Amino acid sequence: KTAYEIRLSLVGSEMCIRDSFTGVEKMPPKSGSKPQSAVKAKAGAKSAAKKVAKAPAKTAAKSKAKQSLKDKALKAAASVKKGNFTKGTRKVRTNVHFRRPKTLRLPRTPKYQRRSAPRQNKLDKFTILKHPLTTENAMKKIEDLNTLVFICDRRADKSQIRRSIESLYDIKVQKVNTLIRPDGQKKAYARLAADYDALDVANKVGII
Repeated sequence: KTAYEIRLSLVGSEMCIRDSFTGVEKMPPKSGSKPQSAVKAKAGAKSAAKKVAKAPAKTAAKSKAKQSLKDKALKAAASVKKGNFTKGTRKVRTNVHFRRPKTLRLPRTPKYQRRSAPRQNKLDKFTILKHPLTTENAMKKIEDLNTLVFICDRRADKSQIRRSIESLYDIKVQKVNTLIRPDGQKKAYARLAADYDALDVANKVGII
């Protein structure tokens, strides 16, 4: 006798097996169904057949990869044996001078500003023209030659002086002559265009 006492009971139309120890009812296998061991054996056979079918393809791929590696190794060995020093042609030089070839020069890409604030123009129109001259010679130039005389900044050139006079007094200047006086100051003679009168401008400025 076995360790379990099995008793059969009819539930509905089918037979159930009740384990006396656990109290769990177990259905007996049907007459037409196959046992689980047979199903597992069949599945194992199928997987083994698939593995056997895949084996030749894998071996062929492995052999191909080995052949390619072998070819690479042979090629590398041949290049090492040959060496990098091949016979080349020497450049014919017909000049004794040697000039450096033009190399790559990249533009500057600064990562931060070198100045906290942008530079201001130190020579504006108010700095260029210091003051007009009111000497007798300057007054004679105003009356006879339609010319205004100014003391200017030494760093200013003729075009800057012309632009400053035109923007400050709203007149048109025909010609500018400059000189450096013995005391080191720059004097500018600004001849006005024919449409403007130097006397009127001098009255507006307050020279006369």
